[in-house]
Amino acid sequence: MKSYLKQYIDGAWVESEGKRHEVIDPATEQPCTEITLGTSADVDKAVAAARRAFESYSQTTVEERAALLGRIIEEYKARIPDLAAAISQEMGAPIGFATAAQAPAGLGHFMSTLKALNAFQFEERIGRARVVHEPLGVVAMITPWNWPLNQICAKVAPALAAGDTMVLKPSEESPACAMILAEVLEKAGVPAGVFNLVNGDGPGVGAALSSHKDVDMVSFTGSTRAGIAVAQAAAATVKRVHQELGGKAPNLVLEGADLAAVLPPTVSGVLANSGQSCIAPTRLLVHASQVEGATQIVKTMMEATQVGDPSVMGAHIGPVVNKAQYEKIQGLIQSAIDEGATLVTGGTGRPDGRNAGYFIKPTLFTGVTPDMRIAQEETFGPVATITSYDTQDEAIRIANDTPYGLSATISGDPAAAAKVAPRMRAGLVTINSWAPDGGGPFGGYKQSGNGREGGKYGLTDFMEVKTVVGEPA
Repeated sequence: MKSYLKQYIDGAWVESEGKRHEVIDPATEQPCTEITLGTSADVDKAVAAARRAFESYSQTTVEERAALLGRIIEEYKARIPDLAAAISQEMGAPIGFATAAQAPAGLGHFMSTLKALNAFQFEERIGRARVVHEPLGVVAMITPWNWPLNQICAKVAPALAAGDTMVLKPSEESPACAMILAEVLEKAGVPAGVFNLVNGDGPGVGAALSSHKDVDMVSFTGSTRAGIAVAQAAAATVKRVHQELGGKAPNLVLEGADLAAVLPPTVSGVLANSGQSCIAPTRLLVHASQVEGATQIVKTMMEATQVGDPSVMGAHIGPVVNKAQYEKIQGLIQSAIDEGATLVTGGTGRPDGRNAGYFIKPTLFTGVTPDMRIAQEETFGPVATITSYDTQDEAIRIANDTPYGLSATISGDPAAAAKVAPRMRAGLVTINSWAPDGGGPFGGYKQSGNGREGGKYGLTDFMEVKTVVGEPA
């Protein structure tokens, strides 16, 4: 079992008086990593270090920060095998997927942020005013377990580029990759106090960071329920709250679509990462005339998907992250059966041959109506549903009939899909694919959050805007 018992504060690994926490390998249900859950005292030390470091780091030049990002990129590349191994063991991503997608996702944020920084216009003239983008201050970052490095780096990279300092609380379900990232940042020469890491849980370290009087912004990625708690804790100090929350993405399959061509690249988003993606397009909306054909294609995909050991190379999917997620998904599958949906393939219980681990059968339901739990609640597993529609207006209404608005997928003729895209109430709309573009902004409408990550929009969200009037010409 790997041990990461210290916190990273003010450029050093320091002891903590918090409690030990064991991370469970979801494939074996055995402990694989131990960390120390930080305390409010650790948070105070980390925030104080970030506050001190802000005085000097905020005054660095764009060129200096760009050079720092360049060094981080090189150090990160060298640690991809270590980062992938940690993610695979702690949250169950197959090692091939962790190496090809999970670990490089974080690297992509540093690369796209460096590109955005080099092109960013830090000031402009509007009338007699000079409008300037400046570093924001101390940023608290609270990140999830499902794409751990992707979400950590989507915050750390723009904060470093903007001239901010920070305190990161990674998920206690997948902390090792964050600890390795701290080593990367240290080796790349991030000044002491600019980046700090305190492990912990939401009610402890997360709440302490959200409410801290010396934190200027909290950037949170996670569930809508937890995001509400973060916003409430932050309200008393009127700090900026930046959130990327839950999703329940539709996959609107346009009438007459070439199903064999458009469904595989979009339904793959339900299976990738064992369905543990907030933009997984799990709700297929299919014209009544094509439900039978769509069902057969998706059924074939589900049944062809192998579920296996994440430590072994291959194209299979792994387990979901923990027992709580496993039981939640099982409950949603059972609710669909109880509410009258038709189980096409998959269902409750582990796949054949699996007597341990949090493995889920790839599952498909048809006959799902918009009022069913499985059509409204975020499943976060390899489970897809098919709902039929008669008219395009009805399909768009069903697609938008959710409290979430993170992403939406449209499958079909791209020209026809482009006309539908403006009517989708989501921050990301993908056509015949499900993944975002690394350089574009990412974030949601409605209860999927506020603010944007990625590229120049992500960089802007980590800065303040100042107006100066009356300077000499």
